[in-house]
Order: sequence, then C-alpha cells, then structure tokens
Amino acid sequence: MADRRTFVKSAAAVGAAFHIVPRHVLGRGYTAPSDMLRMGSIGIGGKGESDITGMVKAGVSVAALCDVDWRQGRKSFGRYPDAKRFKDYREMLDTMGSELDVITISTPDHVHAAATMAALRMNKPVFTQKPLTRTLGEVRTLMAEAGKRGVATQMGNQGHAGAGTRLIREYYDAGAIGEIREIHYWTNRPIWPQGIDRPTDAHNPHPAFDWNLWQGPAAVRPYNPAYAPFRWRGWWDYGTGALGDIACHAMDAAFWAFDLRYPTRIIPESTTLYEETAPKSSRVEYQFPARGERPAVKVVWRDGSLWPQKPSELGEYDEWPVGEVGGQMWVGTEGAMIADAYGDGLRVLDAKKDAQFKKSPPKVTYQRSPGVYDELVNAITGKGPRPNSSFVEHSGPLTEMVLYGCLAVRSGKIVELTPEGVVKTDLPKEWIDPDYRSGWSL
Repeated sequence: MADRRTFVKSAAAVGAAFHIVPRHVLGRGYTAPSDMLRMGSIGIGGKGESDITGMVKAGVSVAALCDVDWRQGRKSFGRYPDAKRFKDYREMLDTMGSELDVITISTPDHVHAAATMAALRMNKPVFTQKPLTRTLGEVRTLMAEAGKRGVATQMGNQGHAGAGTRLIREYYDAGAIGEIREIHYWTNRPIWPQGIDRPTDAHNPHPAFDWNLWQGPAAVRPYNPAYAPFRWRGWWDYGTGALGDIACHAMDAAFWAFDLRYPTRIIPESTTLYEETAPKSSRVEYQFPARGERPAVKVVWRDGSLWPQKPSELGEYDEWPVGEVGGQMWVGTEGAMIADAYGDGLRVLDAKKDAQFKKSPPKVTYQRSPGVYDELVNAITGKGPRPNSSFVEHSGPLTEMVLYGCLAVRSGKIVELTPEGVVKTDLPKEWIDPDYRSGWSL
C-alpha cells in the first residue's frame, strides 16, 4: 500500500509509473490496479451512480461505497462487489481515509458542505455535486478551506466542461450579437413538490434507509415520504429549489464569460410563499453593475415552466422554448442567441448571421475539456491543470451567486449587496450561516 500511495503522490513531480507487472503482460490498454486512484463515494444512488460511472471511466477504482439508503445503492453495490460498504461517511473516512485518493459526494444539498469539509481536512481531492452547498456561509467556508489545502477540487456542473459553454463565449467574443444587455433563463423545474406545508403525519422508513443519518446536520424531524427519496430539493432545510438545482448549469456560461460575481440587487417575484418550501414558480431579476469594460447586465431567471416571450425572429413552427430541462437567451445590441441550459444547441436568432457562423465558426480560443471527471483525475495525477470548476476559482463563486437568488426567493424581499458581496438586506442568520445539530460540523 505504501508503494502505491507514494506513486500517487509523486506522479506529478516525476512523471513516473509504478506497475505490479509489466504492461505487455497485462495487455494493450490495460491499467494495472496499482496505477489507479482509489475512490470513496458518498451518495451512490441516482446521480451518485452516474458520478461513480464517470469517475471509473476516467480511470479510478472503487474502494468504498457509502449511502444511508442501501436500497437506493443496490446497483452500485452490485457493480463493485469488492468495495467496502458504509452508511455513515464519517465512519468511511475514519476507517479508510488513508487508503483513499479521491472522494465523490453526491448527496442531497444539505450534506454537501459537511462531507466535503471532512474530505478536505484529510487533504483529499474531492468531487462534489452542484450546488456546492446549501447556504452562503457554507460555500465561503469551503472555499477558504480548499484554498488552504491546495488539493484538486471539482463541482459537478458538467455543462462547464461542455463545448457549448465555450462556443457561447467564442460567439460573443466574435461579436455575434454585439454587447450584451440582458440574459434570460428558464426551466421546467421543479419536477418535485414545492409550495407545500410540512406534513403532519409520521411514517416508518424502509429498514434499509437510515433516516437519522440522512438528516445529517439538519434539525431532526419525523420521517415522511414528502422528503426522501428525491423530493428533498424543494425543502429549504435540505435543498435549494429549482434555482439552486439548475442555475449552476444554466448561468454558468454568463458567469464565466463576464465574471459576474456580485449583483447589486436581486428582485424576486413568485407564487405563494411557504415557510419551509420554495414556491411553485418564480421570476428573479439579478442586476449586475458595470465591471471593467463590460456594461451593466440584467439577468432574469424563470422557473416553474414560466417562459420568456417568444422572439420575433422565430417562426410559427420553430420550437419554443428551447431545451428539455431549460434554456438561455442572450440579448445584445446587435441581436440575440439561444441555447439550452447546458449551452448546447447554440443558435443566433438572425438566420443569415447564424448561417455565417455555422459555415465559418469563430476561432477556437477556449480549450475543449475531456469532461468533468477526466479533468479531476488528470489534475490529481499531474496529467492536466487544475479542474475548470474548482471550488476557489469557479464553482464556489458561481454557487455563491446562485444562492443570493435563493435568499431573494425564500424571503420574497429585494436583496441588496455591497460591492464585496455582503448581504445588506435583513434576513435570518440561519439562512446564511446555519447551525448544525450535535455530531455534525464544518
């Protein structure tokens, strides 16, 4: 074990490879187990399952699997029978931390911060699903720790690794629609219950499901199927609603292209507000000040299947709105362009200009990515640079920007910020810096 771990730690410095047996014996294209990063995964059903698959394809081996619901994790358990099984990630890290080279975290939002911090404090490279955290205080704490540790980090907003996000920026740089004035977003989310009160009845969870562990740092409440599995996203104690779910994808290209960071004001509109859940639908206007040579930009978010007006350039039979999950429209001084929530299917609304750009695309100025999982693995092994959606440089500030909007939606108030991103609006402390229950901490 010591030899393998020495290899992992020194690969970037010496460019060497350590093999148990010669590669010609193993066969062409075969990676010896001793060469592979050993991964521990927290949250292994649903999205966690696909995150594990992505990391395995990128060249890691699965050493440990952790989920509070072993019924949800049965597919991953079946695919990786040699991996050690856990229900509590704290136990997994305590007992196997020295054997693990990378941690993936694909839990509900409310556990992201605590699990990610535990991995960072062990100096483990980590992949955490979007949004990086549930609250502003948590994301700022993680960014500080990640900056101090210096390990490779990556958030699971896969659109940032996609060609579409880079192409949008190249179109903009090439002057496809002039100077940006407005950007509109929309989504069919939520596809889970929102705009509801807390249920009054209690249920017994399935024997394979540890409800106490699932609640993690959140306040204890009786189990009800209204929370889990899957339905947790709309509950403010556990999730971040439709905005937190999709905006880390949809708003990514604009955040990256313009370094949007801190808006001055966020103006929310929504259906009826509920104390514990996000509303059924909302419209949120972010006002970003001019920055450098970029003028002020207005960003409008819509969820609950609220669509912006169909552009006049589209014909009667043109699809609208675009995107199965959601879409985006960039409005400039010389036209507009649209794409789906992940930046794919880019189209300039002026048909002649779109044809010109399709025939003669702008120069490729932003290097294409091998994918979110390969970016992380390459960074850990010294084969590539820091991941594009690392916590400090990109995904932390992006999550922070999205969470400002969640505060506006939750409160129903106009949220105003200082130029440094400090919330000036009077809001409950718990919404920004949550208290964790005993046994859980940052």
